[in-house]
Amino acid sequence: MNDPQIRNAFHKTVLKKHHSKSTTLVVDELGLEHGKCRADIAIINGQLIGYEIKSDVDSLNRLSSQVNIYNAVFDKASLILTERHLDEAIYIIPDWWGIILVNETDKNILKFNQVRSPHKNTKFNNYSIVQLLWRAEAQEVLIGLGTKGARLREKRSNLYRYIVDMIDSQELRFIVREYLKKRLNWRHPSQLTQYGD
Repeated sequence: MNDPQIRNAFHKTVLKKHHSKSTTLVVDELGLEHGKCRADIAIINGQLIGYEIKSDVDSLNRLSSQVNIYNAVFDKASLILTERHLDEAIYIIPDWWGIILVNETDKNILKFNQVRSPHKNTKFNNYSIVQLLWRAEAQEVLIGLGTKGARLREKRSNLYRYIVDMIDSQELRFIVREYLKKRLNWRHPSQLTQYGD
C-alpha cells in the first residue's frame, strides 16, 4: 500500500461525509508554517483537523518534526498508518493524536480501523495558525481591525504579529478557518467528482 492508494480510499470512505458538506473544505497537502511541512489531508469546518499518512513505503524519520508542526496548528490530528509502523509510531505521537490503522483485505479493499480516537489539542500556537493566511488575507483582516497606511505594507511576518496581538485565540482560529474555506479553487472539479461530491 502506498500513499495515493491510502489517500484515495480514505477520501472515498472515511471522509465521504465531509466532502458532501458545503460548510466543510477538505484539502490535500495543506502547507504549514510556510512550507516547513505539509499536512497530507486537512479538514476545515468548525475546527482544523489534520491527517498524516505513513504507508508501507514511508519511513518515520520525519514524523517527530511533522508532529511538532501539526501540534502548533490543528485542533485534532490523526496518524493513518500500516501495521508496519504501529509499534514505533505510538512512542512518537502525543496521546491526544488519533491512530487509524489501514489494512488490505483479500479482495484488495482498504479498511480503516480507529485504534485510538483523537482528543482536543490544548497547546496550539497562534502565530503558526495565522501563518495559514495569505498576505492579502492578512491585510484584509488588519483593515477590518482598523489598521491603515504604511503598516499594511510591512513584511508579512509583521502583519501576522499585529493580528496575533490584536485578537484573541478563539477569534483568530475562527477567522483563519473562514478564509481557508473561501479558497474554493483549492478543490479542482476533478477532485470533487473523484471523491463523490
